[in-house]
Amino acid sequence: MANNEKKQEEKDFDYVERARLRAAVFAANDGLLFTTCLMLSVGVVTEDVKSIMQIGVAGLVSGTCGRAFDFSDPSHDIEFFQTEDKEKLSNLASALAFALGAAVPVLAAAFVDTYKRRLGMVVAVVTLTLIGFGGLDAFLLKAPSVKNCILRILIAGWIGMALAVGLAKLVDHVGNFST
Repeated sequence: MANNEKKQEEKDFDYVERARLRAAVFAANDGLLFTTCLMLSVGVVTEDVKSIMQIGVAGLVSGTCGRAFDFSDPSHDIEFFQTEDKEKLSNLASALAFALGAAVPVLAAAFVDTYKRRLGMVVAVVTLTLIGFGGLDAFLLKAPSVKNCILRILIAGWIGMALAVGLAKLVDHVGNFST
């Protein structure tokens, strides 16, 4: 009896719908990390709140527009208005998910008063969001190990942030020698 229930559950598993939801999670994750890396990179070389917030908003807007119009294929911008509504809807859903993810670090930084607390808040909120995205991905995959999904997304996000910050510091340091 349990075997029949398992087969029915697998039958009810809607792979296409879950794939669409996973794509939205990954778009939100992209927005989260893209904007966070920009903000942290600027934040480690300047304490200017305005610059950090401007780069966050610029990342949110530019990434969202890139997702909405899918400029990855140079001919696509010409074809955009000739494509099917389903593809346009997919692009808009991706853009919305990216924008939601990108808004997380911007909002986390917006309400904190001091420089160190602001960067700490961004890292903390982004870390919690990555854990949430990992858990959601595990749920959508029906993964046997939720922990592995969470760790994969969390560690990849931390590595991306560390590389962005490290390279920003390096460029800032090298730039100081040339002046």
